[in-house]
Amino acid sequence: MEKLFEPFSKGKLQLKNHLVMAPMTRSRAIGNLPNSLMVTYYAQRSEAGLIITEGTAPAPEGLGYPRIPGIYSEEQVSGWKKVTEAVHQKGAKIFVQLMHTGRIGHIDNLPEGMQVVGPSDIRAAGEIFTDSRGMQEHSVPAALTNEGIASVIDGYVKSAQNAMAAGFDGVELHGANGYLPEQFLNPNVNNRTDAYGGSIENRSRFTLQIARQVAEAIGPEKVGVRFSPYSTLGDLQPYDTEEVHQTYAYLASELNKLDIAYIHLSANPNIPEKTFQAIHSAFANTLIYCNGLTPETAEAKLLEGSADLMAFGRSFLANPDFVERIEKGAPLNAVDFSTLYTPDAAGYTDYPALALQHH
Repeated sequence: MEKLFEPFSKGKLQLKNHLVMAPMTRSRAIGNLPNSLMVTYYAQRSEAGLIITEGTAPAPEGLGYPRIPGIYSEEQVSGWKKVTEAVHQKGAKIFVQLMHTGRIGHIDNLPEGMQVVGPSDIRAAGEIFTDSRGMQEHSVPAALTNEGIASVIDGYVKSAQNAMAAGFDGVELHGANGYLPEQFLNPNVNNRTDAYGGSIENRSRFTLQIARQVAEAIGPEKVGVRFSPYSTLGDLQPYDTEEVHQTYAYLASELNKLDIAYIHLSANPNIPEKTFQAIHSAFANTLIYCNGLTPETAEAKLLEGSADLMAFGRSFLANPDFVERIEKGAPLNAVDFSTLYTPDAAGYTDYPALALQHH
């Protein structure tokens, strides 16, 4: 496991090791505010070289789920400051993941007067949890007007500036898992006939405009983007595989021109090797690989050069000292799936560390 633990340096990104804590929704932000429980959680896991936070709304209408944090208000910024300070004390870097849920949401989870929005008015199949009324069908989204799109992009820019004020090292734009940017990319969900719909270039426009404007506002070296090619999460439905391939090859080459810090790939078994290759060859900066890794497969991927950094989700969720455990070859805690999204410390900050298990 040598390479995983070595310091990483590429472009302007410098980390104490090659291990990334992947973004994971944990629903502990009561009132959509980062709190002291969250400070403890992130501080516990700051043996990672880079932490990417849970999805954080860049605007009130992006809070599709209950108890997810935002970063659009002063109060949220001061809550996040405590998180970044705690993480920096241990020498880790931390990027906030900006997640606008788009049509994956319910009006009961949004602040008063806000509505669920999307590229089109196509309701997502399935149900979503609300704290007020339990499981509900997704709300029908209002199709964003061109003014609406400009205002959403502006929200991302302001949130990115807020992230700098809160002490983050950068922001990750969540363009994966069926949220707003990926809703624009997918022709089953985006039936627009204007500059944001139709061709690959048009459907990619929203994502690239966010990336460009955020990079201009805070510096491209502080911007990453997460993608999940071929994913069907969020009722996206598969479309022509060659078209998916071309879409991500195009996005990678356009993001390369912007010189952003990294592309973070949430891998799934449906991604063909040629799409990985296309992204890898089109994008010169850091590539982060995530999903289904073990320490052994992560080390092998680093050695073969198929990606630059390795991200782990559940392993960090259940093991605050995941890095130490893999260094020592110690067994890992199992994930308690019943407490993934509950509001309190159980299954969040109370997973035992090795030091505690020896006594």
